[in-house]
Amino acid sequence: MAQHILKEKIESRTAVVGIIGLGYVGLPLAQACLTASYRVIGIEKSEEKVASLKNNISYITDITSDEITQMNATGKFVATSDASLLAQADIILICVPTPIDERKVPDLSPVEAATRSIAPSLKTGSMVILESTVYPGCTEEFVQPILESSGLHAGTDFLLAFSPERVDPNNKSYPLSKIPKVVGGITPEATDLAAAFYATFTPTPFKVSSPRAAEMTKLLENMFRLVNISMINELSLLCGKMDIDIWEVIEAAKTKPYGYMPFYPGPGVGGHCIAVDPFYLTWKAKEYGFYPRFIELAGEINDLMPHYVVTKAIFALNKRQKSLSGSRVLVIGVAYKKDVGDLRDSAAIKIIADLEKKGAMVTYHDSYIPLLTVEKKSYQSCELNEQTVQQADLVLILTDHSSVDFTKLAQRATLIVDTRNAVRQNLPHIIT
Repeated sequence: MAQHILKEKIESRTAVVGIIGLGYVGLPLAQACLTASYRVIGIEKSEEKVASLKNNISYITDITSDEITQMNATGKFVATSDASLLAQADIILICVPTPIDERKVPDLSPVEAATRSIAPSLKTGSMVILESTVYPGCTEEFVQPILESSGLHAGTDFLLAFSPERVDPNNKSYPLSKIPKVVGGITPEATDLAAAFYATFTPTPFKVSSPRAAEMTKLLENMFRLVNISMINELSLLCGKMDIDIWEVIEAAKTKPYGYMPFYPGPGVGGHCIAVDPFYLTWKAKEYGFYPRFIELAGEINDLMPHYVVTKAIFALNKRQKSLSGSRVLVIGVAYKKDVGDLRDSAAIKIIADLEKKGAMVTYHDSYIPLLTVEKKSYQSCELNEQTVQQADLVLILTDHSSVDFTKLAQRATLIVDTRNAVRQNLPHIIT
């Protein structure tokens, strides 16, 4: 009966939605839920972020400050660090980070903290949906027991499901409202109600048989990208030795209208998804005596790319009879991805650290990231003007932000190592 009431609340948009974690996933979800006329309680542990939202200031690129103003103006949105307000929520979404440590072991402490914050406020007839990327089985093996410590039982007293986030920061072609959701509940009723909820602000969701299937779906999506990016990075290394332009080869291969999808080399894999998520599966697989060699090999290849970039910088300077030690290196872009202000697992961090260890004097420019700390050394983004560029012995392009005029950069710089093919000019002083 209580779950029938939740169905009616979803249909009438009177359900209250609680979202734990107002970052790259949670904040766009909050906006989408408000657009669908739900009341939204956003729980964010960072008091700084809560203050920003209350002052109509956005801290992610996918949502503008004007849009935050509009969200607040609805009167249906509250951002707070007070998890006790979740007692008002009918549907609770967990959208917290799921990092790995230096040994690539999953760190579920954010999920655990979020789940424990729900348990005291969990009520009969409510629904909890985990969106954070985890290993197959996590929803049932890890999240469910914590929620049931409330005295309520999943499947009878409350509903529990997993629906992987599919947010691609700064992808204007595919905002959240255009991306179908995959949904797997611990019961058919949980699957159906979670799908009904998401259908109010996304395309028709795709239902799978269990949370495990939904969890594996997310990992498959990111493993596909990890393996293909590592393959093209490895091919890039080979093309460098064979004096073949990998970018020319990719453009040629793209002309095939079937059976090929372009991936591009770069200084390494960054961001939360590709660099992290597949290793949740490799960790879990070992419980079954299975060792996913493709995933681990792909990770190893991509982990080598920052070292390769530094080696290429050394090679470029040597051709000018210069040593990396004592040379002025200007890094263009430190975010892991074009046109976002996200540093998570960015290859630039490792590259800058290595350059400094080898004696280079590093400065950087990134309009999205004004301040940067690498191994306790602080940096400030410099202005990208003629003097800054001409003073550099080497310009190292790591992120191809649209805000940078790469044609002008090529005219001013004396030597460029371009890891993104951003300049797109075959000139003697540009190494790709």
